[in-house]
Amino acid sequence: MHGAALVEVHDLDFEYPGARALCGVSFTLERGSVTALVGPNGAGKTTLLRCLAGLETPIAGSIRIAGLALADDPRAAHAHLGYLPDHFGLYEDLSVRRCLEYAAYARRVPAAEVTQRIAEVLHAVELDDKLDTRAGGLSRGQRQRIALAQAMIHRPELLLLDEPASGLDPQARSHFAGLVRQLQAAGMTLLVSSHILAELEAYCDRMLVLDGGRIVDQPTATASTQTLRLRLADAGHRSRAADWLATQTGVLTCTAIADDSLRLQVESGDALR
Repeated sequence: MHGAALVEVHDLDFEYPGARALCGVSFTLERGSVTALVGPNGAGKTTLLRCLAGLETPIAGSIRIAGLALADDPRAAHAHLGYLPDHFGLYEDLSVRRCLEYAAYARRVPAAEVTQRIAEVLHAVELDDKLDTRAGGLSRGQRQRIALAQAMIHRPELLLLDEPASGLDPQARSHFAGLVRQLQAAGMTLLVSSHILAELEAYCDRMLVLDGGRIVDQPTATASTQTLRLRLADAGHRSRAADWLATQTGVLTCTAIADDSLRLQVESGDALR
C-alpha cells in the first residue's frame, strides 16, 4: 500500500574530477512503490544509487530516508536501506550460512534473531537447501540471490538494486521479477536500475528516466501502457522523428534518452507496438 514518501531527494549534484555526474536531481519514492531507474550507460544511475546508499557524498542537495537526513546521520539512515551493487561480492570460501551470519552481525541484527532472519531471507530467494553450500560453488543466479538475501537480512524498508538481472538466464530473470512483486506485497520499497526497459515493465509502478545526470522524465507505469525504446539509424533525424511520433494516436509520451534513442510510452497492444 502506497503512502507518504520514504525517500526525498532534492537538487542533488555530484562531480567526479572534471565531470558532472548528477545535476539538480529531485524526486520522491512513496512507501511500497517499485520504481525503475532507467537511462543509457553513463547516465549516472550507479552514481545516484551510491549517493542514496551513503557511499558517495554529493557536492550539493539533500537526501532524506524515512525522515532522516542522510548527511547528518548516515548510520541511522543505513538501518532503513539495503543495497545490491552491480558488482556484488561474496566470501567464496564461506558457506551460505556464514555469509549471511556475517551480513546480519554487520547490520546489527540482534544475535537471538540471526538464525530466524537467515531462514527468512533464504526462503524469500528460494535457496533454503543451500544453507551449508560454499558460496563459491553456486551458479551466477544463485550467487546473486544470496547477495540479495544479504541486503535484506536486516529487514530494510528500502532496497536499492543496481542492474539486478544482469547476466541472468531467462528463468532466473522470471524468478527475480516474481521476487520483486513478493517484496512489494510485503511492504518493501524498491528502486531498480537498468538500461533494459523490457526487464522492468512487469513489476514497476513508475520510472525515473536519467540522462546526462539529469532526470528527464518521471512517467507512471500502468497495465494499460507499455514503454518502448527506439534507436534511430541516423541520430540526425531524432528531433524530426520525435515530433512526428508525438502526434501519432496511441503515443502518450516521447522523450529523448540518448543521442540516438527515444523512449516512447504507448497504449498497450501488439498492433500499436
